[in-house]
Amino acid sequence: MSRIAYVNGSYQLHAEASVHVEDRGVQFSDGVYEVIAVAGGRPLDLPGHMARLRRSLDELRIALPMPPRCLGVVMREVTRRNRVRNGIVYVQINRGVWRRDHPFPPETVSPTVVVTARSGLGPGPAVVERGVRVATLPDQRWARRDIKSVSLLPNVMAKQAAHEAGAYEAWQVDGDGYVTEGSSTNAWIVTRDGTLVTRPVSADILAGITRQTLLALARAEGLAVEERAFTVEEAKAAREAFLSSTTSLALAVVAIDDAPVANGAPGSITTRLRALYQDHMRGAGAGDWLAP
Repeated sequence: MSRIAYVNGSYQLHAEASVHVEDRGVQFSDGVYEVIAVAGGRPLDLPGHMARLRRSLDELRIALPMPPRCLGVVMREVTRRNRVRNGIVYVQINRGVWRRDHPFPPETVSPTVVVTARSGLGPGPAVVERGVRVATLPDQRWARRDIKSVSLLPNVMAKQAAHEAGAYEAWQVDGDGYVTEGSSTNAWIVTRDGTLVTRPVSADILAGITRQTLLALARAEGLAVEERAFTVEEAKAAREAFLSSTTSLALAVVAIDDAPVANGAPGSITTRLRALYQDHMRGAGAGDWLAP
């Protein structure tokens, strides 16, 4: 079956879909995106993703090109046409097409909207069972990491460096030695006394929707939680470590650089949180495409 994409009001063959050469997303990375998980044909945590999309657009002063419910209809239709039961929907909104000039184009220029969908969600069972290694790298990104911008070159370079080092992900480290986040994930540790620690939301990190849900699930489970920065050395000495994202859910980190975390195997708290999140996917997390 041929894949289908939505571009600016029409459904097109994925292989033929395109945007203009002077689209500002192409020339300036002047746009934002969201990745929404699909579980059983339903969107996961859609209200959180839509709220973050609106916030990112507002921060860049890009108008939402259609009402949220209409965008939900488009996402539902792209998912249906691609027969995605478990996978992702990708939404990208750029400022639009205008001659190449740094200042914003007139407000009459319509934003570019692209929506795609594909099957497949997260790493396979073997990866989940054994856990993954992360490599630490200096954080070289811009100062507004809270905006889910399509300007991802530093993230791409960090991910590539991690892969070349034989690691699953990069953990980026600020100038004071504290972990910010992964190249496409949020970073977590569990201290020796069982406290869950992850960096607080600020311009330093992206406010992950999976991160937000995991925090709520952990608190409901009675786990101690601290939103604070942690160093690479603290992470290496932790009882457990893991990363989270829309596609990875909660995935155990069993080694940081060349240092094993604890006994080098996924820990009980990470395993429990992943199970709770999977229950969430099958229950309250999977909602309606028309959520605001």
